[in-house]
Amino acid sequence: MEVIELTLLKRTAKEKIKGEIIVKFVSVYKTAETGLAPSEKEIAVMGKLIEEGMKAGWLLAVEGCMPSAAGARVRKSGEKTIVTDGPFAETKELIGGLAILEAKSKEHAIELTKYFLSHAADGECELRQLHEVKCTDEKQHA
Repeated sequence: MEVIELTLLKRTAKEKIKGEIIVKFVSVYKTAETGLAPSEKEIAVMGKLIEEGMKAGWLLAVEGCMPSAAGARVRKSGEKTIVTDGPFAETKELIGGLAILEAKSKEHAIELTKYFLSHAADGECELRQLHEVKCTDEKQHA
């Protein structure tokens, strides 16, 4: 099995080495919705993974989603907006959660996502690089 570089990002943004490229990605986890709450074991496994990722610096944020019955879809088509309340039974896989990752490259983000999936229920992650917008106006930092 490959060794995944999980401790690369222990440095804060201010401590990064000159010339080092670190990019952010969003990983959207999709899985079949069971309608059941996670077990204590599943919560413990995910909690340990989240703590590990946060301490190592590659995991910036993570959120799990409530069942689709508590949600809604809002769709715009031309001038018309349609709201559909959940649950979304017609959909095979639904968003189960998301994470914001920092990685050296797309390949590194893929390895981190594989590592996450090794701890999660069956499903898939859509991995997308995020735009980095630098704020140059100091007033906007307040």
